[in-house]
Amino acid sequence: MENNPIKYIEFTNSAAKKIKNIIEEKKNKNLKLRIYIIGGGCSGFQYQFIFDEKTNKDDILIKKLNISLVIDPISLQYLYGGTIDYLENLEGSKFIVSNPNAKNTCGCGLSFSI
Repeated sequence: MENNPIKYIEFTNSAAKKIKNIIEEKKNKNLKLRIYIIGGGCSGFQYQFIFDEKTNKDDILIKKLNISLVIDPISLQYLYGGTIDYLENLEGSKFIVSNPNAKNTCGCGLSFSI
């Protein structure tokens, strides 16, 4: 299912460009970045990222710069209204999730609670 990214979750040009570069390096144009939520981590839930070729029937597909971000409906309820960015600085590089639904986050930014 393809949907309007502004309605659900947004990802920045920086994140889109990094995703595109990784897909080009892997030489598989069918890859999409999947973000999903699992239990665990310091604060209760964790963000997980994986490159995936398949899209399930109920997945939300968000496109930008000819690449796709995939989110399952259960994970979307925790990410709704958020933004995914990619940051490179002296500390390293990583995808960052700005989540308006998170009440608490851990210091590394990889886990949160609602």
